[in-house]
Amino acid sequence: MLAMFFWAFVIGGLICVIGQLMMDVGKLTPGHTLSTMVVVGAILSGFGLYEPLIDFAGAGATIPITSFGNSLVEGAMQESEKHGLVGVLTGMFEVTSSGISAAIIFGFIGAAVFKPKG
Repeated sequence: MLAMFFWAFVIGGLICVIGQLMMDVGKLTPGHTLSTMVVVGAILSGFGLYEPLIDFAGAGATIPITSFGNSLVEGAMQESEKHGLVGVLTGMFEVTSSGISAAIIFGFIGAAVFKPKG
């Protein structure tokens, strides 16, 4: 069990280090870095490499933003098997809608409760 925590920390930290290096060394903006990490997660998922990473690292691979790209591809693939080309578009939204909705709701609550400095 300790090894599971160790590898989750190492893999999650490595993903974060790559993102930080993209901003510091590559001089990418946070938006560009975020988009790139999502696309990399989607590409890894498309080649079947992200699921083994999740099996190995657990939360170390499911918490970083690369997992969002994986979720988009997995949703599209699942729904495309059922509904064809239309499923590709609807599947991405079906799988990720709860996370996006939660982010919007909690962002609104945070903005309503806390007063920004400035």
